[in-house]
Amino acid sequence: MTSVAPVPRLIEQFERGLDAPICLTWELTYACNLACVHCLSSSGKRDPRELSTEQCKAIIDELERMQVFYVNIGGGEPTVRPDFWELLDYATEHHVGVKFSTNGVRITPEVAARLAASDYVDVQISLDGATAKVNDAVRGEGSFEMAIRALENLAAAGFADAKISVVVTRHNVTQLDDFKALADRFGATLRITRLRPSGRGADVWDELHPTAQQQVQLYDWLVAKGDRILTGDSFFHLSGLGAPGALAGLNMCGAGRVVCLIDPVGDVYACPFAIHDRFLAGNVLSDSVNGSGGFDNVWKNSALFTELRQPQSAGACGSCGHYDACRGGCMAAKFFTGLPLDGPDPECVQGYGEPALAAVRDKPRPGADHSRGAPVMLTLQRPPAKPCNESPV
Repeated sequence: MTSVAPVPRLIEQFERGLDAPICLTWELTYACNLACVHCLSSSGKRDPRELSTEQCKAIIDELERMQVFYVNIGGGEPTVRPDFWELLDYATEHHVGVKFSTNGVRITPEVAARLAASDYVDVQISLDGATAKVNDAVRGEGSFEMAIRALENLAAAGFADAKISVVVTRHNVTQLDDFKALADRFGATLRITRLRPSGRGADVWDELHPTAQQQVQLYDWLVAKGDRILTGDSFFHLSGLGAPGALAGLNMCGAGRVVCLIDPVGDVYACPFAIHDRFLAGNVLSDSVNGSGGFDNVWKNSALFTELRQPQSAGACGSCGHYDACRGGCMAAKFFTGLPLDGPDPECVQGYGEPALAAVRDKPRPGADHSRGAPVMLTLQRPPAKPCNESPV
């Protein structure tokens, strides 16, 4: 009788990489009408090298060939690209579903009706406070009202199951029930993600990331009420607080394995939170073969992705009994706080990150800054009085 080789566990298959990413983020533009203090891509001004409409369509064609079933589109504010709706329609016509993140600036009643008529598009409204006071402190004056108006328009148009996307900070972690109530009010689903020290977030991470006590509070809330909450496996560093499997998800870093980012100029990074030359895998234009297939070539053949798909050392975390639960935490969070990649997560729930953070560290700066003017501080929060008063393009 012929023996059948055992099928590797799902997490083992993911660690070795897949033929195509299952979580592809594509930042169409760095242009944005807001200036959020924690923006992971330091967005604001458009990059003049931004991919053209035809180049974007060529990437969509490639994603269709690779059978990438959906893409997370962000920015910047993707809807300020004049060709955004054309690209959205082109993607869905070519069997690539779209989930796009927006601050709501262009979600008018007419646009909401158009979106409601599509069954292959998902809309995610960014909101970082359940009240205007908390939200606008990081996203800008008037941004709460703008997001709520977008949610109202989507609900009125009959758009099913919009997402409310929240970056958890020490100022909004006590509002989790309020966020859930807000989502229920609009027939939406709540999605919460972890604050990373990426982009402008590197400058405010120390004062915005949840405290150790709040991390426990967040974990308890997710265990008790997280069944219908989306997290994108964002909080696997919390897994060491409880029994294995208490938090749903893969509990692993997917960078370069199942996750990657295409930026507005076609550069491909291992992770949306790791925009730095250290994690640059290639470019969809310069790595194309005979004028096409650049992303496929980068995904399957780049030296960086090959390296990331090799078995990883537990390093300093090898002796910790919780390593199998958290896998050492987030690569980007460690890198941008100046910690070794084989060391503990800066927010390690067992406290091993605290001594490392207390030591002298060389913190790398993000790859590029597209902010408009001077760096945006927590006390400076005035976006344009009207969305079109200042063009981010």
